[in-house]
Amino acid sequence: METTALRATIAANLAHVRQAIVDAAVASGRRADEVRLIAVSKTHPAEAIAAAIAAGQRVFGENTAQEALPKIARFPDEPLEWHFIGHLQSNKAKLVPGNFGWLHSLDNLKLAERLARFARERGAILNILIEVNITRDPARHGVAPEAVAPLLDDLLRADLAGLHLRGLMAIGPYPAGAAEQQAAFAAVRELHDACRTRFALAEFTELSMGMSGDYRAAISEGATLVRVGSAIFGERDYGRSRG
Repeated sequence: METTALRATIAANLAHVRQAIVDAAVASGRRADEVRLIAVSKTHPAEAIAAAIAAGQRVFGENTAQEALPKIARFPDEPLEWHFIGHLQSNKAKLVPGNFGWLHSLDNLKLAERLARFARERGAILNILIEVNITRDPARHGVAPEAVAPLLDDLLRADLAGLHLRGLMAIGPYPAGAAEQQAAFAAVRELHDACRTRFALAEFTELSMGMSGDYRAAISEGATLVRVGSAIFGERDYGRSRG
Protein backbone atom coordinates (compact mmCIF):
# COMPACT_ATOMS: atom_id res chain seq x y z
CA MET A 1 0.00 0.00 0.00
CA GLU A 2 1.27 3.48 -0.88
CA THR A 3 2.61 5.35 2.16
CA THR A 4 -0.04 8.08 2.25
CA ALA A 5 -2.87 5.56 1.94
CA LEU A 6 -1.26 3.31 4.58
CA ARG A 7 -1.02 6.17 7.03
CA ALA A 8 -4.62 7.20 6.43
CA THR A 9 -5.92 3.64 6.86
CA ILE A 10 -4.00 2.96 10.05
CA ALA A 11 -4.91 6.36 11.51
CA ALA A 12 -8.59 5.68 10.85
CA ASN A 13 -8.35 2.18 12.32
CA LEU A 14 -6.61 3.48 15.43
CA ALA A 15 -9.24 6.17 15.91
CA HIS A 16 -11.97 3.53 15.68
CA VAL A 17 -10.28 1.21 18.19
CA ARG A 18 -9.56 4.04 20.62
CA GLN A 19 -13.19 5.13 20.54
CA ALA A 20 -14.34 1.54 21.04
CA ILE A 21 -12.07 1.30 24.09
CA VAL A 22 -13.60 4.51 25.51
CA ASP A 23 -17.12 3.24 24.86
CA ALA A 24 -16.44 -0.18 26.43
CA ALA A 25 -14.81 1.37 29.49
CA VAL A 26 -17.61 3.88 30.06
CA ALA A 27 -20.27 1.19 29.55
CA SER A 28 -18.70 -0.89 32.31
CA GLY A 29 -18.36 2.03 34.73
CA ARG A 30 -14.62 2.48 34.22
CA ARG A 31 -12.46 5.40 33.12
CA ALA A 32 -11.05 5.16 29.62
CA ASP A 33 -7.55 5.94 30.92
CA GLU A 34 -7.61 2.70 32.92
CA VAL A 35 -7.09 0.79 29.65
CA ARG A 36 -3.95 0.98 27.54
CA LEU A 37 -3.84 -0.06 23.90
CA ILE A 38 -0.98 -2.26 22.68
CA ALA A 39 -0.78 -2.14 18.89
CA VAL A 40 0.31 -5.65 17.92
CA SER A 41 2.65 -5.09 15.00
CA LYS A 42 3.88 -8.68 14.53
CA THR A 43 4.18 -9.72 10.87
CA HIS A 44 3.67 -6.10 9.80
CA PRO A 45 6.51 -3.99 8.38
CA ALA A 46 8.23 -1.04 10.01
CA GLU A 47 6.32 1.25 7.64
CA ALA A 48 3.07 0.21 9.34
CA ILE A 49 4.58 0.99 12.73
CA ALA A 50 5.69 4.39 11.43
CA ALA A 51 2.12 5.06 10.30
CA ALA A 52 0.81 4.17 13.76
CA ILE A 53 3.44 6.40 15.38
CA ALA A 54 2.33 9.25 13.13
CA ALA A 55 -1.21 8.68 14.47
CA GLY A 56 0.01 8.99 18.05
CA GLN A 57 0.51 5.34 19.02
CA ARG A 58 3.48 4.70 21.30
CA VAL A 59 2.94 1.17 22.67
CA PHE A 60 3.62 -1.86 20.46
CA GLY A 61 3.58 -5.63 20.86
CA GLU A 62 5.68 -8.26 19.10
CA ASN A 63 5.74 -12.06 19.27
CA THR A 64 9.35 -12.92 18.44
CA ALA A 65 12.60 -11.17 19.21
CA GLN A 66 14.03 -12.04 15.80
CA GLU A 67 11.28 -10.09 14.05
CA ALA A 68 11.03 -7.33 16.62
CA LEU A 69 14.66 -6.30 17.11
CA PRO A 70 15.15 -4.86 13.60
CA LYS A 71 11.89 -2.92 14.01
CA ILE A 72 12.94 -1.58 17.41
CA ALA A 73 16.24 -0.48 15.87
CA ARG A 74 14.36 1.50 13.20
CA PHE A 75 12.96 3.93 15.78
CA PRO A 76 15.79 4.77 18.19
CA ASP A 77 14.64 8.34 18.78
CA GLU A 78 10.96 7.62 19.36
CA PRO A 79 9.72 7.24 22.98
CA LEU A 80 8.16 3.84 22.30
CA GLU A 81 7.21 1.10 24.74
CA TRP A 82 7.73 -2.44 23.46
CA HIS A 83 5.86 -5.45 24.83
CA PHE A 84 6.96 -9.03 24.17
CA ILE A 85 3.66 -10.91 23.97
CA GLY A 86 4.68 -14.25 22.45
CA HIS A 87 5.88 -17.47 24.03
CA LEU A 88 9.52 -17.05 25.04
CA GLN A 89 11.93 -19.95 25.04
CA SER A 90 14.55 -19.90 27.78
CA ASN A 91 17.41 -19.76 25.27
CA LYS A 92 16.00 -16.50 23.86
CA ALA A 93 15.69 -14.79 27.24
CA LYS A 94 18.81 -12.70 26.71
CA LEU A 95 17.10 -10.84 23.86
CA VAL A 96 14.28 -9.41 25.96
CA PRO A 97 15.67 -7.25 28.83
CA GLY A 98 16.89 -3.93 27.52
CA ASN A 99 14.92 -4.25 24.29
CA PHE A 100 11.43 -4.73 25.70
CA GLY A 101 9.89 -3.07 28.72
CA TRP A 102 7.27 -5.78 29.25
CA LEU A 103 6.97 -9.55 28.95
CA HIS A 104 3.43 -10.96 28.89
CA SER A 105 4.19 -14.67 28.83
CA LEU A 106 6.11 -15.82 31.90
CA ASP A 107 5.22 -19.42 32.70
CA ASN A 108 8.06 -20.88 34.77
CA LEU A 109 10.67 -20.05 37.40
CA LYS A 110 13.69 -21.00 35.26
CA LEU A 111 12.75 -18.44 32.63
CA ALA A 112 12.26 -15.78 35.30
CA GLU A 113 15.69 -16.45 36.76
CA ARG A 114 17.34 -16.12 33.35
CA LEU A 115 15.45 -12.92 32.57
CA ALA A 116 16.44 -11.46 35.94
CA ARG A 117 20.11 -12.25 35.36
CA PHE A 118 20.14 -10.57 31.95
CA ALA A 119 18.14 -7.61 33.27
CA ARG A 120 20.69 -7.05 36.03
CA GLU A 121 23.60 -7.36 33.60
CA ARG A 122 22.08 -4.67 31.39
CA GLY A 123 20.80 -2.43 34.15
CA ALA A 124 17.29 -2.89 32.80
CA ILE A 125 13.90 -3.28 34.44
CA LEU A 126 11.47 -5.76 32.91
CA ASN A 127 7.79 -5.70 33.81
CA ILE A 128 6.45 -9.24 33.98
CA LEU A 129 3.00 -10.75 33.47
CA ILE A 130 2.29 -14.41 34.19
CA GLU A 131 0.46 -16.09 31.32
CA VAL A 132 -2.59 -18.07 32.43
CA ASN A 133 -4.05 -20.80 30.24
CA ILE A 134 -7.55 -19.95 31.37
CA THR A 135 -9.19 -22.21 28.79
CA ARG A 136 -6.92 -25.15 29.68
CA ASP A 137 -6.27 -25.62 25.96
CA PRO A 138 -3.38 -28.10 25.56
CA ALA A 139 -2.35 -26.33 22.37
CA ARG A 140 -1.75 -23.06 24.23
CA HIS A 141 1.04 -21.91 26.51
CA GLY A 142 0.67 -20.60 30.03
CA VAL A 143 0.11 -22.07 33.46
CA ALA A 144 -3.11 -23.60 34.70
CA PRO A 145 -5.17 -21.33 36.94
CA GLU A 146 -4.47 -23.40 40.05
CA ALA A 147 -0.72 -23.22 39.35
CA VAL A 148 -0.53 -19.41 39.34
CA ALA A 149 -0.34 -18.95 43.12
CA PRO A 150 2.37 -21.63 43.59
CA LEU A 151 4.41 -20.06 40.76
CA LEU A 152 4.03 -16.62 42.34
CA ASP A 153 5.19 -18.06 45.65
CA ASP A 154 8.31 -19.47 43.95
CA LEU A 155 8.98 -16.20 42.14
CA LEU A 156 8.71 -14.14 45.30
CA ARG A 157 11.16 -16.44 47.11
CA ALA A 158 13.73 -16.22 44.28
CA ASP A 159 16.31 -13.49 43.64
CA LEU A 160 14.60 -11.68 40.80
CA ALA A 161 16.00 -8.17 41.10
CA GLY A 162 15.45 -6.53 37.73
CA LEU A 163 11.97 -8.01 37.29
CA HIS A 164 8.75 -6.36 38.42
CA LEU A 165 5.79 -8.73 38.79
CA ARG A 166 2.87 -6.70 37.43
CA GLY A 167 -0.09 -9.02 36.81
CA LEU A 168 -1.59 -11.68 34.56
CA MET A 169 -2.09 -12.24 30.84
CA ALA A 170 -4.60 -14.55 29.19
CA ILE A 171 -5.98 -15.36 25.76
CA GLY A 172 -9.75 -15.74 25.71
CA PRO A 173 -11.67 -18.70 24.28
CA TYR A 174 -11.98 -18.90 20.50
CA PRO A 175 -14.36 -19.39 18.84
CA ALA A 176 -16.73 -18.26 21.56
CA GLY A 177 -19.83 -16.21 22.16
CA ALA A 178 -19.91 -13.05 24.26
CA ALA A 179 -21.07 -14.85 27.41
CA GLU A 180 -18.25 -17.40 27.21
CA GLN A 181 -15.69 -14.66 26.57
CA GLN A 182 -16.84 -12.65 29.56
CA ALA A 183 -16.89 -15.70 31.84
CA ALA A 184 -13.28 -16.51 30.95
CA PHE A 185 -12.10 -12.94 31.45
CA ALA A 186 -13.99 -12.69 34.74
CA ALA A 187 -12.19 -15.83 35.92
CA VAL A 188 -8.82 -14.23 35.12
CA ARG A 189 -9.79 -11.06 36.98
CA GLU A 190 -10.89 -13.02 40.04
CA LEU A 191 -7.63 -15.00 39.99
CA HIS A 192 -5.63 -11.78 39.65
CA ASP A 193 -7.44 -10.12 42.55
CA ALA A 194 -7.03 -13.18 44.76
CA CYS A 195 -3.28 -13.35 44.07
CA ARG A 196 -2.78 -9.65 44.64
CA THR A 197 -4.50 -9.89 48.01
CA ARG A 198 -2.87 -13.15 49.09
CA PHE A 199 0.66 -11.99 48.34
CA ALA A 200 0.12 -8.28 49.18
CA LEU A 201 1.54 -7.14 45.84
CA ALA A 202 1.01 -3.40 45.45
CA GLU A 203 2.35 -3.35 41.85
CA PHE A 204 0.34 -6.40 40.75
CA THR A 205 -2.25 -4.24 38.99
CA GLU A 206 -2.26 -5.29 35.34
CA LEU A 207 -4.58 -7.57 33.36
CA SER A 208 -3.51 -8.15 29.76
CA MET A 209 -6.50 -9.68 28.03
CA GLY A 210 -8.55 -9.00 24.96
CA MET A 211 -7.57 -8.91 21.30
CA SER A 212 -9.14 -7.62 18.10
CA GLY A 213 -12.18 -9.89 18.37
CA ASP A 214 -12.88 -9.69 22.10
CA TYR A 215 -11.24 -6.63 23.66
CA ARG A 216 -14.59 -5.05 24.49
CA ALA A 217 -15.58 -8.08 26.59
CA ALA A 218 -12.16 -8.03 28.24
CA ILE A 219 -12.49 -4.35 29.15
CA SER A 220 -15.87 -5.02 30.74
CA GLU A 221 -14.14 -7.55 33.01
CA GLY A 222 -11.23 -5.36 34.05
CA ALA A 223 -8.56 -5.52 31.33
CA THR A 224 -5.92 -2.82 31.73
CA LEU A 225 -3.93 -3.79 28.62
CA VAL A 226 -5.58 -4.86 25.36
CA ARG A 227 -3.56 -6.37 22.52
CA VAL A 228 -5.03 -5.30 19.19
CA GLY A 229 -3.40 -6.16 15.88
CA SER A 230 -5.62 -6.91 12.90
CA ALA A 231 -8.18 -4.22 13.78
CA ILE A 232 -5.37 -1.68 13.42
CA PHE A 233 -2.97 -3.09 10.84
CA GLY A 234 -5.21 -5.42 8.85
CA GLU A 235 -5.32 -9.19 8.64
CA ARG A 236 -2.19 -11.27 8.89
CA ASP A 237 -1.30 -14.25 6.75
CA TYR A 238 -2.14 -16.82 9.43
CA GLY A 239 -4.74 -17.51 12.11
CA ARG A 240 -5.42 -16.10 15.55
CA SER A 241 -2.67 -16.15 18.16
CA ARG A 242 -2.02 -13.29 20.61
CA GLY A 243 -3.29 -10.08 19.02
